[in-house]
Amino acid sequence: MARRKAKGAKKKAAGKSVRRAAGKKAAKKKAAGKKTAKKKAAKKKTAKKKTAKKKAAKKKAAKKKTAKKKAARKRARKGAARRPASEAFMRPVQPDEALAAVVGAGARPRTEIVKRLWDYIRTHGLQDTVNRRMINADEKLQAVFNGKSQVSMFEMTKLVNQHLITG
Repeated sequence: MARRKAKGAKKKAAGKSVRRAAGKKAAKKKAAGKKTAKKKAAKKKTAKKKTAKKKAAKKKAAKKKTAKKKAARKRARKGAARRPASEAFMRPVQPDEALAAVVGAGARPRTEIVKRLWDYIRTHGLQDTVNRRMINADEKLQAVFNGKSQVSMFEMTKLVNQHLITG
């Protein structure tokens, strides 16, 4: 038991000396920290100004780089997304007399007929001003739209297909 007490006393003494040494080191660091804190505060003011200028310059350069990359990616996507048109769309079809009065009499691909129909609608101002999906028919288009005075653009393609003669 005496040995145990002696070992315990040694450990306590060793612990106290370690604590004292640690306390002294902490006190030295605090004193040194106070001296350097003033210097650091002065340096920080000038350092902040310098870093602020550098950061702003870096951001401008970074924006320019990203803009170029986005443009390059878009070009690549557009080229990759393109594929040849279906043969069914490119096959020439003959419009009947009612549709020929609007788009012309010759045999054309279906896509060309739709383009010419939209050109006619735009030049004559037949798209409804309030609801842009609706097409107001004039005399020529009423014949194509089976007598309807107003048709949605989605219904229009269905009605136009009824006036095409496939060859």
